[in-house]
Amino acid sequence: MTVATTTARERMLRAKDASRQIARLDDARKSEILHAIAHAIEAAAADVVAANADDLERGRTSGLSTSLLDRLTLDGDRVAALAAAVRDVAALPDPVGRVLEERTLDNGLQLTKVAVPFGVVGSIYEARPNVTVDIAALALRSGNAVVLRGGTAAERTNAALVRAMRDALSTQGIDPEAIQTLDEFGRDGARELMQARGLVDVLVPRGSAQLIETVVTESIVPVIETGAGVVHVYLDASAPVDRAREIVVNAKAQRPSVCNAAETVLVHSAAAERLVAPVVAALQDAGVTVHGDETVAALASGVVPADEDDWAAEYLSLDIAMRVVDDLDEAMAHIRRYSTHHTESIITDDPASLERFLAEVDSAVVMANASTRFTDGGEFGFGAEVGISTQKLHARGPMGLRELTSTKWVVRGAGQVRR
Repeated sequence: MTVATTTARERMLRAKDASRQIARLDDARKSEILHAIAHAIEAAAADVVAANADDLERGRTSGLSTSLLDRLTLDGDRVAALAAAVRDVAALPDPVGRVLEERTLDNGLQLTKVAVPFGVVGSIYEARPNVTVDIAALALRSGNAVVLRGGTAAERTNAALVRAMRDALSTQGIDPEAIQTLDEFGRDGARELMQARGLVDVLVPRGSAQLIETVVTESIVPVIETGAGVVHVYLDASAPVDRAREIVVNAKAQRPSVCNAAETVLVHSAAAERLVAPVVAALQDAGVTVHGDETVAALASGVVPADEDDWAAEYLSLDIAMRVVDDLDEAMAHIRRYSTHHTESIITDDPASLERFLAEVDSAVVMANASTRFTDGGEFGFGAEVGISTQKLHARGPMGLRELTSTKWVVRGAGQVRR
C-alpha cells in the first residue's frame, strides 16, 4: 500500500478521518494490528536495508555527521529490533479508557474522568528511521493516527518502513491513511504540519536543538517539547573509583550519538586527585577525547583544554568535557547554568549528597549511581518512546503510551437542571 500522491494537507485530512476508526479499536484489536505491523517490517527487512544503504550513501556524500550516520543506519539486526519494539508496545496495557477520577455531585450527577486518544499525532524528526516505527506503533496503540515528517536524510528508508506498515493496516482491514508521511514535500511539508492546527492535535519534534527550537517557535499546533541532551555526571567526594570509571565510560562511550549520552563530568575537588586520572584514562582507552579545565589537565595527560563552549556542548561524539568543582553546590550551580534539563546523575556513597542532588536538580530524569544511558522509553518499560520531554507541562522525561492520551469528563445524569 503506497502513499497516494496528493497534497500535504490532503494527507493530514485523511489521517484525521482515519483517526476516528483507530479511536474505536479495542485493546485486543490494536494489539493484533501491531503484531501484523511487526511481521510486515520483518518481511520487508531486505527492502528496508537496501533503501537505507541508498540513504547512507547520500548522507556520506553530503557530509552528514558521524553521529547522524549512526542514527540513520539500519542493518538486519536493527530492523529486527524495530519489529521487536512494536511487539513490546503491543504487549503494554491499553492506556485508553483508564478511569482517572470518579465522583458523584450532591445533585446526583455522576462524573468520570477517562483517558482518550489525542486524535492525530504529528512528529518532525531527522535521520532517525527508528522514530518512524516507534511513534507509529505508540500512536496506534494509544488510539491515534500519525503524520510523520522524517527528513530527507532518511527519506528512502522511511518510505520503505511506512509502506510496510500501511500494507499491514490494509491486510487487517484498517484504513492505511492512519499512517501518513510528508517526507516528499520537504521543508514545505514540515511547515504545513506545523500550521495544521485543527487537523493535527499534538506535534512532537525529535532531533537537533535547532530543529526543536524551530518547531517550538513556529508551530501553531500544540507541541510537546523534547530536548537536546547536555547531560551531566557528577562524581561526589565519596564516589568509588571503580563505580565512577565504569558509569562514566558507559554513559559516554556505549553509544555517544544519542541524547542520553553524558557530555560533561563534574568532579568534587576533594576527590579530584583520586578520580580524575583513572577516569580520564578509562575514557581515553574507550576512544574518548577529554576536554578539561586547568585542574583536570594538570592531573591527567592527553587532555584538550576546555573553553566556555565545551560546557554547553552536546557533542554527540566521542568527546566529553570535564571540570573540577569545589563541592556539591557548585556542581548543581554548573548544571543549572548549562544543562538542557534532560538527565543528570550523581555518583556517591554519601546519602545526604545523594538525596540533595535528587531533590534539587531540576531535570526530567535525575539519577544516583547509574548510567545516564538508562533514560530511554524501552529501558523504562514503555516498549518504545515518543521522545524525552524536557518541558514541564503534560509530559516530562521518556514519553510512552500514556503521554499520547488526553482526558475527557463523562457526565451521567437523570434529568438534572442547574438552578
